[in-house]
Amino acid sequence: MTKKIELTIDKKVFVAELNDSATAKNIFRALPIQAIGSTWGDEIYFGIPAELELENPKEVVEEGDLAYWPPGKAFCIFYGLTPASTDNEIRPASAVNVIGKMKGDISSLKGKSGSVRVVIQSLQSE
Repeated sequence: MTKKIELTIDKKVFVAELNDSATAKNIFRALPIQAIGSTWGDEIYFGIPAELELENPKEVVEEGDLAYWPPGKAFCIFYGLTPASTDNEIRPASAVNVIGKMKGDISSLKGKSGSVRVVIQSLQSE
């Protein structure tokens, strides 16, 4: 069963759903998470208190995907092209575990740069 979460990114609120992967379940148990994220192209990423392995790794993701990047122990929010992208493919720095998807309009994230305040919390119980 998918889990609904709320992401507040620089005071804008978004809803997302986590998938049923083991990685997503581990991250859900770590909520709430507050962090100062960095941007890398149209990606926001930040370290989280989870040390997880690759699980069904993806080299290319879709706009709105949420992922965990094992080398950086980082939560990633993809909303467009990154410096590693080729053509119109959204590419992480290296393989990630896709853990969920943003819902609704995320176009307001385009153009963010520098530091970004992020709060992630559950919208339901485990």
